[in-house]
Amino acid sequence: MKAAVLREVNSPLTIEDVKIDKPGPKEVLIRTCATGVCHSDLHLANGSWRTPLPVILGHESSGIVEQIGSDVRHVKPGDHVITCISSHCGHCEECLTGHMYMCLSPEDSRPEADGARLWKDDSADSIIHQQANLSGYAEQMLVPHSTVTAIRRDMPLDVAALIGCAVTTGAGAVLNTAQVGFGDTVAVIGCGGIGLCAINAAYIAGASRIIAIDTRKSKLSLAREFGATDVVDSATDDPVEQVRELTGGGVNYSFEAVGLKETAEQAFKMLRSRGVATIIGMIKPSVRLELRGADFLNERCLQGSAMGSNRFPVDMQRFVEFYMQGRLHLDKLISRRIKLDQINEAFDDLESGNVARSIIVFDT
Repeated sequence: MKAAVLREVNSPLTIEDVKIDKPGPKEVLIRTCATGVCHSDLHLANGSWRTPLPVILGHESSGIVEQIGSDVRHVKPGDHVITCISSHCGHCEECLTGHMYMCLSPEDSRPEADGARLWKDDSADSIIHQQANLSGYAEQMLVPHSTVTAIRRDMPLDVAALIGCAVTTGAGAVLNTAQVGFGDTVAVIGCGGIGLCAINAAYIAGASRIIAIDTRKSKLSLAREFGATDVVDSATDDPVEQVRELTGGGVNYSFEAVGLKETAEQAFKMLRSRGVATIIGMIKPSVRLELRGADFLNERCLQGSAMGSNRFPVDMQRFVEFYMQGRLHLDKLISRRIKLDQINEAFDDLESGNVARSIIVFDT
């Protein structure tokens, strides 16, 4: 199969012929239909976050099941599916208390001692690693059974890929992690793919005021189409001051979807009393946030969100229904549909901030 392989950080991905194994008892082999190009992949490609190399990136994917392992029961060949990084065991404390996205012992990949899943040739050092047990920048994916859920066949598979990360992460942070409710006020910092999904979810939840914050006017214009009632250009205005002025003291909920120290601190500072700031963006591991201790005395809260606190086999079905009903505006989220060999162009677009989402569409 053809795959885009990252062999060195800060170097272009190379399109290579890669061999893929047959599914083990608890694995699913998928013919990839579409994969979104997510900022998380860029963090790995540029070395901001570490991953074993060489690796096939890509985790926001949809496809059609080709083969299943002997123990797989919930999907079958021919099913249309979405993948998710939240592999889970179903029997640890986190899973049993409804927090499967924080699973303590995920049933993910087979140990490499049991045989490589992806490799270049027959030499001993030709193993290629998988990102998050998925590796969607390839024509096929061999994944743990707990990372796949089947969806209705009339859902367009190119659009469905977005649900695997951007929607689950952004909308999930609003609906699951923060649990925004009717009449609440919301601010979202960063109007890329995940931020736009957060805005859309706040609109679905019935938020009375949804303030979109970004440095690019084109993204702020797009944010209005996803449900933003107000926009703030943080390239020219102080976003904290603007949000507090627009709302008469601050928002009930803020969401940081950029992954920077400055914007994370701004998310906390724009809260009203008892407000909750949720960090969605991937802040570099070495970065420390600086907040005034006294600001916590009015019961403001700062929290993280892991993949939108998802219960993806349930949540993804609901997001599909929201799309089919016209409430989730995923078509507007796709800036470009590209081929696999355009992956490096897509990374350049991400770096420049010119797109909401590029989607790799395979010839399936």
